[in-house]
Amino acid sequence: MGLGADLEPGTLLAAYRSGLFPMPLGKSAPMAWWSPNPRAIIPLNGLRVSRSLRRSLRRYGVTVDATFERVIDACGDPGRPHGWITEEIRSAYVALHRLGWAHSLEAWSDDGELVGGLYGVSIGGLFAGESMFSRATDASKVALVRLVELLRSGGATLLDVQWLTPHLATLGAVEISREAYLRRLADAVARSPVDWPR
Repeated sequence: MGLGADLEPGTLLAAYRSGLFPMPLGKSAPMAWWSPNPRAIIPLNGLRVSRSLRRSLRRYGVTVDATFERVIDACGDPGRPHGWITEEIRSAYVALHRLGWAHSLEAWSDDGELVGGLYGVSIGGLFAGESMFSRATDASKVALVRLVELLRSGGATLLDVQWLTPHLATLGAVEISREAYLRRLADAVARSPVDWPR
């Protein structure tokens, strides 16, 4: 873990290319930069889609980059436990999104309500997942399934989810060493970027 530095787009992109990501320690503390060991990833050919999740795939529509700011605001809802998305983080990733480096996927109910989603940073063949939220059963999981489909079709090779949680483990996330992650990262960021839908 490192401390300090700014959240300018160039700083953030250099950090991701080096295997680091920011997460504040607290409101008045310096920005912390993390490189977990082990690191959690979801292999793009190893996503676990349960029977119930397959049914949910028919329940929600999914869009890409339709409402990035609403997604990051939902992920940063102060009512959620372990919240870490400060206004500084929000502003930094909205700026990255406007520059074409950060992307969101949104899950919608039949009546047009935003019920789930996720966002992260895309560099070459890397997608670094930052956060996800769900307001309806499986909504964030549906967004994740569609993300994996998009990444696979776009030639991506690495879906970083930072730390392994029981929730992510049920979806096929695994841990690898920092050394193994950095090898995969170097290969991924050197690849052609995913062609994100407009």
